[in-house]
Amino acid sequence: MTFPRLLTTTLVNLLLLYGVALMYAQGEVAFALLLLVLTASGSWLLISKKHNNLRFVFPCLSLIAAFIVLPLIYTTNIAFTNYSADHRVSYERARAELLASNWRPDAEHYRFRLFREGPGLRLMLVGDTASEEHFITEPVIDRGEVNARQTVPASVSIHRPAGAELSTDEISKKSTTLAGLTILLPDGTRLTMANPNSFSTEASLYQTTKDQSYPDQSLALIDNRTGETLNADMTAGYFTRESSDKPVRPGFITYTGWDNFIRIATDPTIHSPLLKNFTWSVTFAVVSVFLALTIGLLLAVLLRWKPLRGNAVYRFLLILPYAIPVFIATLMFRGLFSRNADEFNLLFASKLPWFTDGLMARTMAVVVNTWLCYPYMMILCSGLLASIADDLYEASAIDGASPLQNLIYITIPTIIKPLAPALIASFAFNFNNLVLIAMLTDGAPHIPDSPVGATDVVAGYAYQYAFVSQDYGLAAAVATLTFVLMGAVAWTYLQATKRLQ
Repeated sequence: MTFPRLLTTTLVNLLLLYGVALMYAQGEVAFALLLLVLTASGSWLLISKKHNNLRFVFPCLSLIAAFIVLPLIYTTNIAFTNYSADHRVSYERARAELLASNWRPDAEHYRFRLFREGPGLRLMLVGDTASEEHFITEPVIDRGEVNARQTVPASVSIHRPAGAELSTDEISKKSTTLAGLTILLPDGTRLTMANPNSFSTEASLYQTTKDQSYPDQSLALIDNRTGETLNADMTAGYFTRESSDKPVRPGFITYTGWDNFIRIATDPTIHSPLLKNFTWSVTFAVVSVFLALTIGLLLAVLLRWKPLRGNAVYRFLLILPYAIPVFIATLMFRGLFSRNADEFNLLFASKLPWFTDGLMARTMAVVVNTWLCYPYMMILCSGLLASIADDLYEASAIDGASPLQNLIYITIPTIIKPLAPALIASFAFNFNNLVLIAMLTDGAPHIPDSPVGATDVVAGYAYQYAFVSQDYGLAAAVATLTFVLMGAVAWTYLQATKRLQ
């Protein structure tokens, strides 16, 4: 390796390793590990004198690893956890949040007066007793930042601070600084702002046992109010009290094994709408691909008909639906199928319930999707038809074959094998075509006792449970099953096409 190339590789590796360190410091272990593996692999390919061909495909493999393999592993990992709205953080984070929780025991309140001292502030705290003694804090930095915490000690004094005392209006302007202030008295008592006029005692709500110290994860927590012990239930993902099964929030993420998949199989409120959405997804994908392929193939054949004049103009007009953005076309059809669109409803002589009846809504979705997909199939078929030798059609014409026989016995058998990968991709795309359904029907009509609708595809089912119900573990389990199913369908179809060759 030449010196400039070695120097460039070294500098790039140092930059990438710096990125690895930053990701690891932020707790993104999976991304840090992926970047480290890709960096090491890329450096080895550049330095090695062998495997020159891998250098050209390495960028593609890197993208596959980053945007396909890693998300798939991450989603599958979530499917075996209880990750949800009630279990968002790790065990360590939940334990730390509980230890950081505070409460206000019945104790004395301290009225305060605020004085300006140079660029900072100083507080004088007066208790409820008639004593001349009071507490004066050390200078407080006036940051004026939200959530800016600072702790200052206070000492006993009989004198007032030397600075100018602030008025009530001026004190209210310092509320952000005062709200983030913790005052430490000489005996170790902590005071925080209880209301705009006073500070009061604040104590830790939970603590660890006395014989060992945090962060030993095997320890239980003690409730300082009642003396109860809180134990971590690693199955349920909660801390629970000895005297009650009621969970103490926040919950934490824990591995639950096959629980999410068992819920899908056994809970009727989950698998019943999922089965309906799955059946509809398969039907929607199959019918859409079949209609789009049929229309696209017939139009491609028609455009190759030599007596037809103006082929270029027809081809341009027929490809237009493919050029219009999907969201524009979908919203246009949503308006046309609306019951308020009198011009469109005149075709049916009545205002049909396109969005409230399940069958009508599904029919509308298939019609719109076919309109959007047929130009793609027409373009594919046009290219494949151009590869068929004219001698085959000339020979069939001599034998007296009709155009329909040519289509069935020559055209379709010739192009079906090259079309197989495109048909699989189109089926998978339509099976997960969440965007069209979301913009056209938004899943309507609604399925009772379920967050999904009759026209939701399986991807929409997973979306609803992930981002509406916030049951991420269940949504990940559905997504994992969908991936397995799509992989099985693709493998079966490819095996079938191989046998036909």
